[in-house]
Amino acid sequence: MARDLRGFIKILEERGQLKRISALVDPDMEIAEISNRMLQKGGPGLIFENVKGASFPVAVNLMGTVERICWAMNMEKPEELETLGKKLSMLQQPKPPKKISQAIDFGKVLFDVVKAKPGRDFFPACQQVVVEGNDLDLNKLPLIRPYPGDAGKIITLGLVITKDCETGTPNVGVYRLQLQSNNTMTVHWLSVRGGARHLRKAAERGKKLEVAIALGVDPLIIMAAATPIPVDLSEWLFAGLYGGSGVQLAKCKTVDLEVPADSEFVLEGTITPGEVLPDGPFGDHMGYYGGVEDSPLVRFQCMTHRKDPIYLTTFSGRPPKEEAMMAIALNRIYTPILRQQVSEIVDFFLPMEALSYKAAIISIDKAYPGQARRAALAFWSALPQFTYTKFVIVVDKDINIRDPRQVVWAISSKVDPSRDVFILPNTPFDTLDFASEKLGLGGRMGIDATTKIPPETEHEWGEPLESDPDIAAMVERRWQEYGLGDLKLGEVDPNLFGYDMR
Repeated sequence: MARDLRGFIKILEERGQLKRISALVDPDMEIAEISNRMLQKGGPGLIFENVKGASFPVAVNLMGTVERICWAMNMEKPEELETLGKKLSMLQQPKPPKKISQAIDFGKVLFDVVKAKPGRDFFPACQQVVVEGNDLDLNKLPLIRPYPGDAGKIITLGLVITKDCETGTPNVGVYRLQLQSNNTMTVHWLSVRGGARHLRKAAERGKKLEVAIALGVDPLIIMAAATPIPVDLSEWLFAGLYGGSGVQLAKCKTVDLEVPADSEFVLEGTITPGEVLPDGPFGDHMGYYGGVEDSPLVRFQCMTHRKDPIYLTTFSGRPPKEEAMMAIALNRIYTPILRQQVSEIVDFFLPMEALSYKAAIISIDKAYPGQARRAALAFWSALPQFTYTKFVIVVDKDINIRDPRQVVWAISSKVDPSRDVFILPNTPFDTLDFASEKLGLGGRMGIDATTKIPPETEHEWGEPLESDPDIAAMVERRWQEYGLGDLKLGEVDPNLFGYDMR
């Protein structure tokens, strides 16, 4: 399997999922425009080999389909990601085994944890070239600017690595950075994120916060860093669990932090608490430009990189985008963990068009009145990333939650708005969400689209329409006799029913 960016690129090339472009392109909007057209059609990953103003090639859209995300995770189908989720759920809330088979399964997971322990590389590829002092110029990196209203050039797929000054525990996050000068950038992170917590701790102790940015890493590590699961494990251990073996780490040159040894680029710097500059506006995942916020300023003093490095990037915006594909894959990983947290949940789905987490559809095995409301409330508190989910739709287990036609039917046939819709006002909210009246504060809506049972309703629910099983079996036997054997009645094109899905 690939354990660095180059290995993953090789896999994509071998499978016909990579296009190299030798024509001169501009990192200012042109690269994003080309990539966006590919993303809309599920096209291949791209490597731009001739970038204006830079001597390094740019890779983008490598994770632009769920299929390619699965390949990055050493899997072939999205369903396989749930196996990984089961492993993580056992670590999150381990239970005493009741059977020998359960004990064996848990033992295997513990062995996987041992194998996932990070290793140390004393001669890392990421430090083949070292640039320090006045020679450091971030403008030499092919940083992109995706949209005309963006405030400047950005880093988007860098691992932002910090460390708790009290415990020494590292945090690895994926945050946007804006270029401010030849050796400074602002970092945009929410106050609940690990990096922000580390900065507050450093400020309390009157210390600077050391920061390292690892660029161009194995996409599997990016997936691990983007997984905010409440397990007391480091992101490096997560990546090792994802990949089946430990990540090789290297000690930075000028800060006391560790980075993936095979990173293409590494930036090393510090944040002085209270030193901020305006950051933004930028196009974000909501499909709009975000606001301008004072954000921490990172001063870089060192850059290291591999020989002939490749710069990996992406950009946000209305789906489909690479971040949306990552969210779909993470949805599969979350499913077993969520089932363990909320036992009645059979399955759940975060539609890409709902910006990956703004709306959730949950199916339950309903057994008692009010269970759908309980499941919705439990969902909102199950995992931190669901705090900003605005809409939760709960349906019966026989509804295919990944088929919007079935979900719309369930809402239309099973919901009385006066009874089945409930709203929680003034709850914590995404500051990038313009729909809310107050910044950082908004409402959530739950919709019970399950079949109602007494005392939820005062009348008997109608029996669902179903074919007579004997007649259905007879028609199946005589299908060829009817002269219809040549008709393919598989997946139906939604456009035949009035939809406009392209």
